[in-house]
Amino acid sequence: MLWETTTGTPEETRALGRLFGELAVAGMVVLLNGELGAGKTCFAQGVASGLAVSTASPVTSPSYTLLNIHYGRLPLYHFDLYRLSQVDDLADLGYDEFAEGDGLTLVEWADRMTEELPASIAVSIETLASQQRKFCFDARDDRGRELLAQIVRRWLPTVKPT
Repeated sequence: MLWETTTGTPEETRALGRLFGELAVAGMVVLLNGELGAGKTCFAQGVASGLAVSTASPVTSPSYTLLNIHYGRLPLYHFDLYRLSQVDDLADLGYDEFAEGDGLTLVEWADRMTEELPASIAVSIETLASQQRKFCFDARDDRGRELLAQIVRRWLPTVKPT
C-alpha cells in the first residue's frame, strides 16, 4: 500500500509524525529516507511525541552516536545511518536486538545500507519548497498496512489553499 501527502510547515510535519507515533505498535520498523534537511528528524520528533516520550528527553539526530533510545508508551529506538561506514556496523550496534522487539525502531538514512532492511513501513521525504515536504509512505507488511490505513483515515492536513 502506497500513500502520499504533503506538509507545509515543520509543525505540520511533526503533527504527521505524532499521529504516526500515536498509532504505532510494538515491533514495527520504519525506514526513513530523504536528503539532508528534508525533515527526517522533525518527523521523528513528532513520532516521539505520539509515543509520549518525555520532552525532557529531546529527540535529535543521533548522527554521532548512531542510536538514541527514548522511553514513552513504547521505547523508540532511533538509528541514524548517515555516518555508518560498513554494513556490519549496524549489527555491532545490536540492531537485531531492537528491530521488531518491544518498541518502535526508526532508521534514518536507511537507504545507506547495501541491502534493504525488513520493515513495516518505508517513508521517503522530498523537499518541495522552503518548508513544504512530500511524504511517500510504503507499507510493507500487515502491521504497516493497518497503520497506514489508520493514518489515511485520520490525517487532516492543515495546509490552507492559497
